[in-house]
Amino acid sequence: MVLPDRGAAFRHAPLGELLGVLLRQLRRPLAAHDLVLTDAEAAALGERIAAGLDARAPLDDPALVTALTAIIRASEAVLAQWQLSFAQALITPMDAISGWESTADFLEIANEKANAELRIATSAALLTALGALDFRAYLVEVVARGAADDDLDAVIAARVLAATTAANG
Repeated sequence: MVLPDRGAAFRHAPLGELLGVLLRQLRRPLAAHDLVLTDAEAAALGERIAAGLDARAPLDDPALVTALTAIIRASEAVLAQWQLSFAQALITPMDAISGWESTADFLEIANEKANAELRIATSAALLTALGALDFRAYLVEVVARGAADDDLDAVIAARVLAATTAANG
């Protein structure tokens, strides 16, 4: 039995669509920074970000850059409570993290860790696409860690890195 290629859609979808998906994933954290997006607004913003890349003129959206940077910093603080950097978190299995006594504790910590990693990877991809390259190295980490073709975060990170490299000459 051949399993479906989960990454195919992400490897071949228009970049604007992918960026819209990333914005929808961050709906709640963005709303905490007074950036409330409907699905349609997230999709349109994703398309505008991708169009800026294509035109080699990144979309200028200081409020979005500020919010995404704050999301990364808050997520880094979550990981820091276990003395983990983003790169370390990506390779640290949950059973190597202390601070849990019950299955419920373990699941709560695992969820916090996974959410922090996802928010950092997602925000870094959006920031990089917006031309704010401070967190570009995080995408390199995601790609290096995501050896499998169906690692969706790695596929998206690689696409954004490729698009920004092309846009920057």
